[in-house]
Amino acid sequence: MTALAVAGALVALSISSAAALDRRVRINNNTSYDIVQFYASNKGTNDWQEDILGRGILPAGESIIINIDDGSGYCKFDFLAVFEDDDQVVSRNNNVCELSQFNFNP
Repeated sequence: MTALAVAGALVALSISSAAALDRRVRINNNTSYDIVQFYASNKGTNDWQEDILGRGILPAGESIIINIDDGSGYCKFDFLAVFEDDDQVVSRNNNVCELSQFNFNP
């Protein structure tokens, strides 16, 4: 096998490994306010997509496991949490391929 073929095989293997990474993240609401909307958008898009919680909420002091796999293959995501008092918190460049938990703290 030539060096070029080996390099191509390694690139293909690393791409398929990245695509298979676990993107489930436990979101911890450590604040005293309910999260009423939560968004996670990959670094390749300029909008917040859809509210992951839908009609639900993430109560103060609770957590939820969210699969942040949008099928794009991206690992870096921006998070937006909207709280019941209309405060918003944005966290950028979260690597969901390596991150198992994310905390919203007071």
